[in-house]
Amino acid sequence: MDYKAVAQQTAQEVLDYSQDTAGWKVVKTSKNIIVSKKASKIFNGNIYRVEGTIPQSTSRLCEFLYPPEHRIKWDKSLKVLNMVRRIDSDTYICHAITQSFAMGSISPRDFIDLVHIKHYEGNIKIISSNSVDLPEYPPSSNYIRGYNHPSGYVCSPLPENPGYSKLVVFVQTDMRGKLPPSLIEATMPSNLISFVYHAKDGIKAFRNSRESSYHHKNHSSLRQKK
Repeated sequence: MDYKAVAQQTAQEVLDYSQDTAGWKVVKTSKNIIVSKKASKIFNGNIYRVEGTIPQSTSRLCEFLYPPEHRIKWDKSLKVLNMVRRIDSDTYICHAITQSFAMGSISPRDFIDLVHIKHYEGNIKIISSNSVDLPEYPPSSNYIRGYNHPSGYVCSPLPENPGYSKLVVFVQTDMRGKLPPSLIEATMPSNLISFVYHAKDGIKAFRNSRESSYHHKNHSSLRQKK
């Protein structure tokens, strides 16, 4: 499989979703976070769109969102997230295992996703993901193997405050298994709202830890000079 070609195509599809304004139906709002959906053109399910504002610059937000070592610390929907193959500096394949949802009604799934970060004019950054096959990670009997159709984050600076970012998330997940569509539709909007809350909390903790590390290094340098 030409993973680089798939990554480029997925990023373009996520960009196209971000420019598509027709047919979205708002299904949930909470504190300036908006969740919309419409029928997917790729599989028998929905594509979800989540919009929110994050108090962080676009570059820092992007740096925070996509590395697995950061995401596993704040994304409470995941219990495992490992990079299993590096394709290039902006592209890799990861293995994710989710937590259960809906009070255990939706059991954990695992995913093999190709993740790619792409930079556009205007300091717009897209982190796209698409499930792929990886021979060394075949489906196992421990988890149902889910499938993410083209999904991702679109990060862009707020025009009125470039120190803040607009985050738009597109989720197009086929959970597979024998789940009734009504259960997924009932739980997905709340889970996506929680995702943005967790991202906000996570980036606040990330920023504080960086500042603490910076001050610690400065104090150490001053003590050495004395």
